[in-house]
Amino acid sequence: MTDKYAVIGNPISHSKSPQIHAAFAMQTNQNMSYEAILAPIDGFTETVKHLIAQGFKGVNVTVPFKFEAFDLCGELSPRALTAGAVNTLSFNKNRIIGDNTDGFGLVRDLTLNHLHALEGLRILVLGAGGAARGVMLPLIHAKPASILVANRTLDKAKNLVDHFNKNTDCQINACEFAALNQPFLQQPFDIVINATSASLSEASLPIGDEVFSAKTLAYDMMYGCETPFMVQARGNGAQVADGLGMLVEQAAEAFYIWRGVRPQTAPVIAQLCSA
Repeated sequence: MTDKYAVIGNPISHSKSPQIHAAFAMQTNQNMSYEAILAPIDGFTETVKHLIAQGFKGVNVTVPFKFEAFDLCGELSPRALTAGAVNTLSFNKNRIIGDNTDGFGLVRDLTLNHLHALEGLRILVLGAGGAARGVMLPLIHAKPASILVANRTLDKAKNLVDHFNKNTDCQINACEFAALNQPFLQQPFDIVINATSASLSEASLPIGDEVFSAKTLAYDMMYGCETPFMVQARGNGAQVADGLGMLVEQAAEAFYIWRGVRPQTAPVIAQLCSA
């Protein structure tokens, strides 16, 4: 019998997840199907319940439902608890189990695909919303020297930092975007991660060119287009990467949670890049 899985979001037609999981299933000889499902903005819970009634084994969750998915779970992984959001649901009898594989996917992409060992590096995270929150703990576990969280509003950045600034040797600080232009912060970072939603609207970020150098990896979690953030970074000599590898790596972790088999990601990334 074919096990059924899906990704739920709104919008969802752009999703590459069905293609990714089909490639994983073929590679690992898993008897499963995977589809993209559009849920009404006010109908996420009903959609999940309907899929459970249809015998689905699990779903991935994307924008804008990751926080609703968190609230729906009867059991949460430590990663999901720390992130406060869920992107992977598993259905086990009457239990809904939530996990968050986003941060795992980001760190795997940075370290394995882009060959950036994070230990001892200075990292700048742009944004303090759900995307940033979801990747903070795995970044901290990679033992960078410091993480600076910059956001349009200082309070939101401080709240994020305060949530993670416990029992860690990593120096974690917060600032406004405007502070990045001040002389004491005008120095290049080893890695700059755009975790804002600005790229969705093709908006530029109010950050100075000084955060970039030829030794900087500028990483946009968005994928599929050259964003203003990437254009700015490239114009200042930085190495540039989008979030396609993160997408595949977080999907592989979800696949492992569901199937107990870890697929190879490099061939799938290459396949998507050549499409």
